[in-house]
Amino acid sequence: MQATLNEQIDVIKKGTVEIIPEDELVKKIEKSIKEKKPLNIKLGCDPSRPDLHIGHSVVLNKLREFQDFGHNAILIIGDYTAMIGDPSGKKKTRPQLTFEETRENGRTYYEQASKILDKSKTSIRYNSEWLSPLRLADLLDILSKFTVQRILERDDFTNRLRDREEISLHEILYPIMQGYDSYAIESDVELGGTDQKFNNLVGRDMQRRFGKEPQVVLLMPLLEGTDGNEKMSKSLGNAIGISDLPKDIFGKAMSIPDILIYKYYELGTRLTPSELKEIKLSLENPATNPRNIKHRLAYELVKLYYNQETAEKAREEFDKIFVKKEIPDEMPEYKCKTQNPALVDILLDSKIEESKGKAKRLIEQGGVSIDNVKVSDINFIFSKKGEFVIKAGKKRFLKVIIS
Repeated sequence: MQATLNEQIDVIKKGTVEIIPEDELVKKIEKSIKEKKPLNIKLGCDPSRPDLHIGHSVVLNKLREFQDFGHNAILIIGDYTAMIGDPSGKKKTRPQLTFEETRENGRTYYEQASKILDKSKTSIRYNSEWLSPLRLADLLDILSKFTVQRILERDDFTNRLRDREEISLHEILYPIMQGYDSYAIESDVELGGTDQKFNNLVGRDMQRRFGKEPQVVLLMPLLEGTDGNEKMSKSLGNAIGISDLPKDIFGKAMSIPDILIYKYYELGTRLTPSELKEIKLSLENPATNPRNIKHRLAYELVKLYYNQETAEKAREEFDKIFVKKEIPDEMPEYKCKTQNPALVDILLDSKIEESKGKAKRLIEQGGVSIDNVKVSDINFIFSKKGEFVIKAGKKRFLKVIIS
């Protein structure tokens, strides 16, 4: 049974920042239900970086919601536009990728995105399919639909002009080529983060100027990383990768600031609006320990990217280490054949710490224990052979085998 208009709208609006325009979205869904014809929902992907994190999952989860309502999920890998490079948020021209690099990154992107999307019901398209065959006459026709003033409206270009930073001519083509994607696949709705507003609206303009019904633009917020400050990014070390190990997803989720708990639930999970309402009420209750709500969040994230059984194991492992203060079942091993090795040297050689100075400070601050006994002597030496478990800080464990 197809979901009603109100059921679809309630779910689709969840977590969104802006729908441009909302009344057109309502009309499109009404028509879709009446004619029993699914909408084409577009999500363009920039394959400049192949590793996805839950910040990327915000729009992917929204695409999955459309997909669950029976609409066509179309994932466009921008293998051709990635050779230009999206100037969104960039102060300088981005390095250009080769076509081969964009294709390989795109393949990896699709495989990771399939952790969220229904792979059997997802259409993947590469925009080289329609951009590569364009002749100069075709390109001139497309460019004639837009003005330089319209393209320079984007903040990135305005700021670079103000700061006297160069703008390469090929960068100006990026939003136009991305907009042409919407025309080529007859997109009804395009999803994107708030940083993609300009690009997505160009797609809407492109369709209108070529006599097509314009797409609706649905914008999702950008998710802060585990530090609670910067936008989630692997380069900033504040990301939760969707391909991270289950224990790492769980542990990273438990480290986010309390103020972000609900936002992570709303944008990073696939809970229903009624379930989210319960989470919100629990967080607003002064008697609630936020740690317990965060505990469920970590569980939901692991379950989403793996399965329920794996999520249960990740939860048990986390509780064993951090709640019950027990030793994990699995940990890295370091085999040492040196007689009477120094603790500092083992911490350095095993890469638990990156310098002797940091290793010594960790020991002095009481952050190192051997077989659950704290060691504060920076000159500690292992005088016996055997197996030992070193705990460094709160999360790092190392099995040392001295033979």
